[in-house]
Amino acid sequence: MKRILNIATDGFEQSELMEPKSILEQAGAEITVASLQDGEIKGWDDGDWGETVSVDLTVEEVSEGDYAGLLLPGGQINPDILRMNETVIDLIKQFEAANKPIAAICHAPWLLAEADLIEGKTVTGWPSIRTDLENAGADIVDQTVAVDGNLITSRNPDDIPAFTSAFMTALEMVADNERISENA
Repeated sequence: MKRILNIATDGFEQSELMEPKSILEQAGAEITVASLQDGEIKGWDDGDWGETVSVDLTVEEVSEGDYAGLLLPGGQINPDILRMNETVIDLIKQFEAANKPIAAICHAPWLLAEADLIEGKTVTGWPSIRTDLENAGADIVDQTVAVDGNLITSRNPDDIPAFTSAFMTALEMVADNERISENA
């Protein structure tokens, strides 16, 4: 497994950052948490502030080429702040241009809409953002996980196992393609 970039800020949904991070690390991935500022970010957990997570890099310090995939946790506050940050949106576009897996759960597909990545794509997300996704040209489904090309989306924390599994499958496909290219 490779290096994965996880972009988040204060108000990320605790389980949507921590559970995929743990699963991916157990599978051998190295997770880098990037945010808008140095220090720590605070999660949101079941209606109240949750744990803090150390920030490894600011988004300005990130180079897309250092990572195999991008993981975007939800929460209402987190993606609403991030979608207003030009550097974050540019990074998402860079991952898309490189055809690397991008996984967004809950409210995080807002970021994909802001980056103009979902027109004509099949996606899912938290019910309250589905109109926004549809207005951005997406085909909306209400299912555990939606995979369309390199985009992986899910609805809520209950979907984390399927969401993380689909992201890992996409990362493995990229790794397999790289091995094939190296041996060609």
